[in-house]
Amino acid sequence: MSAEGAEPGPGSGSGPGPGPLCPEHGQALSWFCGSERRPVCAACAGLGGRCRGHRIRRAEERAEELRNKIVDQCERLQLQSAAITKYVADVLPGKNQRAVSMASAARELVIQRLSLVRSLCESEEQRLLEQVHGEEERAHQSILTQRVHWAEALQKLDTIRTGLVGMLTHLDDLQLIQKEQEIFERTEEAEGILDPQESEMLNFNEKCTRSPLLTQLWATAVLGSLSGTEDIRIDERTVSPFLQLSDDRKTLTFSTKKSKACADGPERFDHWPNALAATSFQNGLHAWMVNVQNSCAYKVGVASGHLPRKGSGSDCRLGHNAFSWVFSRYDQEFRFSHNGQHEPLGLLRGPAQLGVVLDLQAQELLFYEPASGTVLCAYHGSFLGPLFPVFAVADQTISIVR
Repeated sequence: MSAEGAEPGPGSGSGPGPGPLCPEHGQALSWFCGSERRPVCAACAGLGGRCRGHRIRRAEERAEELRNKIVDQCERLQLQSAAITKYVADVLPGKNQRAVSMASAARELVIQRLSLVRSLCESEEQRLLEQVHGEEERAHQSILTQRVHWAEALQKLDTIRTGLVGMLTHLDDLQLIQKEQEIFERTEEAEGILDPQESEMLNFNEKCTRSPLLTQLWATAVLGSLSGTEDIRIDERTVSPFLQLSDDRKTLTFSTKKSKACADGPERFDHWPNALAATSFQNGLHAWMVNVQNSCAYKVGVASGHLPRKGSGSDCRLGHNAFSWVFSRYDQEFRFSHNGQHEPLGLLRGPAQLGVVLDLQAQELLFYEPASGTVLCAYHGSFLGPLFPVFAVADQTISIVR
């Protein structure tokens, strides 16, 4: 039997002392069993007791040990309380003052920077409005010049015609023959007045409003305000059999094996790994975001509902026909493609997310990288509506973020 302290004898602690008694032996609980973590009597702790072989020590020793632990704990608590009091009294006021100071500095920084942005925007607004006004004046002056020119030409033609009619009416044969040189000169003069030709000088040049700064700020604002409101989901009827569509209809995953579970239909792309959104746009301003960081081969953009779906020809391949406008990546090659024309984009790295902004009123499509605030490319032209967001992926996955 192992025990701490003296081993209790048969009659040790057997008298009824104050306090609770052992329910089994009716003796005072003057010993402590370390194995069962409870006070016991001398009979329990003795050779024939239930605690034989346990770690036994006197109850007062265990109590003294606990008292010492309580004293140590109280000292630690006192020290902890003092540290907390000191922290509250000395550190927190400084933290609060620093927070107030830093908040004030942050406000000043925000106001300062936004003031600079506003100033820059106002300057850009003034510059562009002056440019628009200048272009309007130039076009107006060109039109006025043309009016004067053609008024003079009409008057000259009318004079020549009147003279020729007069000769025809009033001259006899001999007189008419004598006027041959004059007739020739007047005819030559009339032939020198050319017919009106279409001239770009007479048209207002819409490019005067194109500003990289304005486009970048505008794209940032549009994606920030609209991309969360566009519920773009993929039309499962259009999904290529080489693609798998997630349950929420927002993620496309490329598969090298053609799925046999896809029922063929007139809407489905049967060769190229393409898919159209279920939503189409005919007017207004629209924006959405696509996560493309996991793919090295994809296309994102818009397509007309007239885009053919069947076969391996270029008429179904995004960017190779008049029905699609796409940003594409293949490995480290980036480009914008439409109608077989491919514009290389000198990007050093692939975007993790790709923002798409479609402004049908301005007939403009642009692609934007939110992380850097960079407009990757912009297209101005006429679109064949209605337009659907369109996707293609030939490596890993792409997902509509919002």
